[in-house]
Amino acid sequence: MTTTRPSGSEPWRKRLYVPNYQIGEAARYARLSRQTITAWHRYGARRALSAKEHRLALSYLQLIEVAVVASMRGSGISLSEIRETREYASKTWKSDYPFAEHRFKTDGRSLFLDFLEVEGRKGRGTLIRPGRGGQLAWADILGRLKEFHYEREGIVIRWHVAGPESDILIDPRVAFGSPHIDGTPTWVIKSRFDAGESLDEISDDFDLEERQVQEALAFEGIEPDLLRTWVH
Repeated sequence: MTTTRPSGSEPWRKRLYVPNYQIGEAARYARLSRQTITAWHRYGARRALSAKEHRLALSYLQLIEVAVVASMRGSGISLSEIRETREYASKTWKSDYPFAEHRFKTDGRSLFLDFLEVEGRKGRGTLIRPGRGGQLAWADILGRLKEFHYEREGIVIRWHVAGPESDILIDPRVAFGSPHIDGTPTWVIKSRFDAGESLDEISDDFDLEERQVQEALAFEGIEPDLLRTWVH
């Protein structure tokens, strides 16, 4: 199997391919069931997600593919459209992780890819519809998948894992890809809270706003009622 590698020699890029996220973690982050993620990896060439070895954890790129497909489904895109898009993109651009390596747009029914990514400047203003065999379309105002930020090469480099307005990010360059808020992993904030520290103490130690601490704790499953008992 051909593996697409991002350009650049920064050490963190090697972590893009390391199995680091359990299916349960991916399910929680993408607000899906484990069964859904497993099903999306099936059906051979017609699967919604790229190939995954049985029982192996997900890499960063595989996690992002799960997140992007979940976002596509939430935008109203059918699984058949997603499968056709993945099949076309992976074959045409020899990409193992097309949903993590290319920028897609949607009109709520179909998926489109900027032709600019493939053809450079001569493709400006034109879109490809991979789910229809690379059919061309003029660029209208289409919705982007807002919770994802891309490098110049097209790779998803940051995921607003708790929603586009949230400060909680997954970024392979920070905290070894753990969900974090301003560089502090959310699990670290939860461990301090579980040890009995107040929101004020945690905020001071990590130079965070109290609302950020609360957001991190809520992401880690701390109930709002329990949080209120610690507000001074």
